[in-house]
Amino acid sequence: MTTMTAERPVTVETRKHTGKLTFRGVMAGEWTKFWSLRSSWITLGVSLLLIGALGAIAAFAYTANPGGDEVGPPGPLGPDGMDAVSIAISGTTFASLALGVLGVLVSAGEYSTGLIRATFAAVPARLPVLWAKALLYGPIALIVGAVGALAAFAVGLPILDGEPVAMAFSDDNVLRSLLGVGLYLGLVGVLGVALGALVRSSAGGIAILAGGLLILPGLAMLLPSDWYDAIDGYLPSNAGSEIMSTTSDRPWIGLAIFAGWVAATLAAAAYRLVKTDA
Repeated sequence: MTTMTAERPVTVETRKHTGKLTFRGVMAGEWTKFWSLRSSWITLGVSLLLIGALGAIAAFAYTANPGGDEVGPPGPLGPDGMDAVSIAISGTTFASLALGVLGVLVSAGEYSTGLIRATFAAVPARLPVLWAKALLYGPIALIVGAVGALAAFAVGLPILDGEPVAMAFSDDNVLRSLLGVGLYLGLVGVLGVALGALVRSSAGGIAILAGGLLILPGLAMLLPSDWYDAIDGYLPSNAGSEIMSTTSDRPWIGLAIFAGWVAATLAAAAYRLVKTDA
């Protein structure tokens, strides 16, 4: 006599996930995406090299001048106001373009690949994604800029020793100016992120960034002198570069003006992000 034993059906226990995605989780996701891209490593390395190498080259070029006259490669202060800091940070303009472009790609790149849909599916609120990108990339660009400027100045110290423009870390405003390079480039990075999220196009964001930082000051010089004098200190790159000058009488005001440009662009990007579809 055989006994039939009914097999107990196999049940799969499903647990409802009740946890809420936190901002820390959004930051972790953006951190992973950023460092998983080869372009991030390459651009940061190139930016660091631009600041350090061009600063060293500028120092060598200065000492190559006959008779040690106080003329050299143009820096933030111009040929008539050269000092060791302005020589060391000669590569800041090129580094700002590289870091700004990477900032644009951090946000606009997801639109071109379609990855942004998956990102917003995971973070329906959307705005935390923008804040996370800005809070992640801004400090990274700041660190790269500050380290590059400090390294360039340190390399130039023995090269410029005995020259009329020679300075030391302990001199007035030197550390503030060198660390100001990091503050400026950090804001440039956030500006790039904001522009990328605002226009949602890598090419468009890069064009606006380059135009605002590099081309606009040159075009403004074509204006009548009284008009130019009135707006010169309020142009984004001109205002931001005040923090990198050892002789500026309004370094923090200039940085605040530039930060205002960045904040306005970030606010516009946030508004579009909330009001329009991805």
